[in-house]
Amino acid sequence: MFTIFKTLLIRDLTLAMRRKTDVLSALFFFIIVISLFPLGAGIDKAVLQKIAPDIVWVAALLASMLALERLFSSDYEDGTLEQMLISSQPLTVIVLAKVFAHWLLTGLPLVLIAPLVGLQYHLDNHAILIMVLSILLGTPILSLLGAIGAALTLGLRGGGILIAVLILPLYIPILIYGSGAVSASMMQGESQAYLLLLGAFLLLSLIFTPWATAAALRISSE
Repeated sequence: MFTIFKTLLIRDLTLAMRRKTDVLSALFFFIIVISLFPLGAGIDKAVLQKIAPDIVWVAALLASMLALERLFSSDYEDGTLEQMLISSQPLTVIVLAKVFAHWLLTGLPLVLIAPLVGLQYHLDNHAILIMVLSILLGTPILSLLGAIGAALTLGLRGGGILIAVLILPLYIPILIYGSGAVSASMMQGESQAYLLLLGAFLLLSLIFTPWATAAALRISSE
């Protein structure tokens, strides 16, 4: 199973590197959103610090959704997905490989750029650290939950809009706890509880969402 996981991961990353525009769109969207808000809110340090957690997490949430529609669509169109469904390999492992590739391309860049975002919004070192940790824990959950919506809307017209309708309610708790962790650290509060909740959500998502996504793929392919 590890060999299948590694092979699919390398395959998806290789294919994504051939479409660099699609890969960079999520990162550029994130940068543009977090850069425009200070222009509208002004340069007041207190105001920027107050709105930073919410803006960063809303931007990360929306950026992660940009590539969800393409998570399974290319494999569906060229028949690769059908071969995956009838193969002897566990479909959950295939799903995990594709979701992990999606996170490496859309979530990990957000984690790496988060410290620069914190400096832009005048956050202290502790708040920046909590922001990085919250995004590191939260963005994989967004990819795992988004995979369910991508599988359910596979082959449908307006799939991107349908994905948003389906998964945005599921994203709300992640948004609340992610921004809450950063806000608590800025107010000298206890952010550990928020991070532990995100960790629990991540563990539950790793256990249950691959099965749900695999079932959704089978339903959509029929």
